[in-house]
Amino acid sequence: MKVLVICDDLWHPGEVVARGLAPLAERGIEWDVVMDAKDILTKDMLSAYPVIVVAKGDALTGANSQAPWFEDGVTAVMPADLQAYVENGGGLIALHAGNCFRAAKRPDMTAITGNDFLGHPRQCHIDVRFTGSHPILEGVQEFGFRDEHYQINVTVQDIQPLFDTVSESAGVQPGGYVRTLGKGRVCVLTPGHNCAVLLHPEYQKLLYNAIRWCAGR
Repeated sequence: MKVLVICDDLWHPGEVVARGLAPLAERGIEWDVVMDAKDILTKDMLSAYPVIVVAKGDALTGANSQAPWFEDGVTAVMPADLQAYVENGGGLIALHAGNCFRAAKRPDMTAITGNDFLGHPRQCHIDVRFTGSHPILEGVQEFGFRDEHYQINVTVQDIQPLFDTVSESAGVQPGGYVRTLGKGRVCVLTPGHNCAVLLHPEYQKLLYNAIRWCAGR
């Protein structure tokens, strides 16, 4: 399955994401990594992928963090186009930095993810605690890791929780959930700042399951 990965900003280098996702190629996932989403992506391109992974905030690239990714009249693929892609049957995974949008600035992106980014403490030990059953959790064991503990405010009522993330620094936070938009599916996963987290065997299982679920498989 070919999956589009949109990544790379100042705090979340594209190399980290690409290296962290690479092992899933052994399970049949073909990655197409785009870092300069403003100048590469088109609306027609989106339809070529059953799943899109968004792993960056509103910055052009890590090397040009002052320029926004989304710029009216310039960026060909805006949040409204991503939402239309999902509503028409596409799958979208908001991975770590894909959840750092704030409703005050980019309500069109938070409308897709269903959360408003609040912040995070310094990197610390985090534990995953499952909050229900779902195909994305099949074969996955609860696990711990060191990462940025994202704090988000869930702003929609239609989510199905997957797991909480727990730390001494930030308490209990929503760590993963799914929702549907039209004919498509969205999966939110807040861990993933460090390559070691992305490469954790249990997280690799989560990612693989999430891709398949978002693709409707």
